[in-house]
Amino acid sequence: AAYAADVPDYPPFCRRRFDGLLHHPTPGADTLWALARLDGVPAGYLALELPQLDNTENATADLVVHPAHRRRGVGRALHEHCRRLLRERGRKRVIGMALSALPGGPERPEAGGAFAASMGAQPALAGVRRRLDPTAVDQGALDALLADARANAAGYRTVRWHGAIPEEYVADIAYLDGRLSTDAPMGDLEWEAERVDAERIRGVERALAARGRRQYHVAARHEASGRVVAWTLLDVGASADWHAFQQITIVDPAHRGHRLGLLVKIENLRHLLAHEPAIRAIDTFNAASNTHMIAINERLGFRPVDGWTDWQLTI
Repeated sequence: AAYAADVPDYPPFCRRRFDGLLHHPTPGADTLWALARLDGVPAGYLALELPQLDNTENATADLVVHPAHRRRGVGRALHEHCRRLLRERGRKRVIGMALSALPGGPERPEAGGAFAASMGAQPALAGVRRRLDPTAVDQGALDALLADARANAAGYRTVRWHGAIPEEYVADIAYLDGRLSTDAPMGDLEWEAERVDAERIRGVERALAARGRRQYHVAARHEASGRVVAWTLLDVGASADWHAFQQITIVDPAHRGHRLGLLVKIENLRHLLAHEPAIRAIDTFNAASNTHMIAINERLGFRPVDGWTDWQLTI
C-alpha cells in the first residue's frame, strides 16, 4: 500500500519477495522485524538489518507506515522501538532512505525526509533514480556506442551468464563486489569497506533466489591475466516481467580508461532483453555525485525520475 501510494510507477512489492526478506536474509547480517498495530489493525512495520561481518556499529532501517494510518504517531512509535533495539545491541548509528521529488519530475511525498530530520537524522548521501525505456532506445546509436567501447577495450573479452556466478569467476566477483563500498561515492555516510568472499557471494545468491530474482550478468575478462576486472548486473523480480533493476556496475581501478563500464552495460542490456522481452522499464540508482556513472547511464538513455536520500542518525 505504501509503495502504491508513494512510488506508483514501481513494480508491486510481491508476497514472494517479502517472504524471502523475512525467511532468507542476506548473509552476514541479523534482521529484526516489528509490526505496529493501531486499534488492532496493522499500521506499519520496521525492518532492521544489523551487519555482523563488518560495519558492526551500524544498522540500516526500513520504516513503513500504511498511507491510511499516517500522522497518528505510528512512525514515531516504530522509531523509538528502533532506537531501543539498537541501544540494546550496541549499535551507534542507523541509516534509512527517504524519497523526494526532483524539479520537473513527478510528485513525491516529502514526509519521509521531514520525519527523518525531526528525529534528529542528517542527510548523508543524495541519490537519484533514473529510468530507461528500452523500447525507446535508438539501436543504431547503441551500436555506435558499443563499437566505440569495443575499440577501446583491446585485450579484454566479455563473458555473460544468467543466474549463479560460474565458479571460475566467483573470487574475482567477490573482490569487485567488496570494492563497491570504497569506490562508490559515500557522501557523509560512516560506512567501512565490506568483507566479501566467495561464501558471502553464494549466500547472497541463495537469498535473492528465494525472493524470485532473475539475474543477468556481463563481465569483462583481462586476457593477459585471466581475471574478471569489470562486472555489471541486471535483475528482474518475480511479480513484474515488465521491470528490471540495473544493479551493480564496477570496474577495477587498475583497468579503468578502457570504456569497460560502457561495454558491459550495453552488452548486458541486450543480454537481458534477449531473455526478458517484456521489459519496458529499467531503474537504476546513483549517488548524485557519481558523475562518471551517471554520464554512462544517460548516454544509454536513462533519465531522472525522483530523489532517494540516505539519512544517518547517531544513536
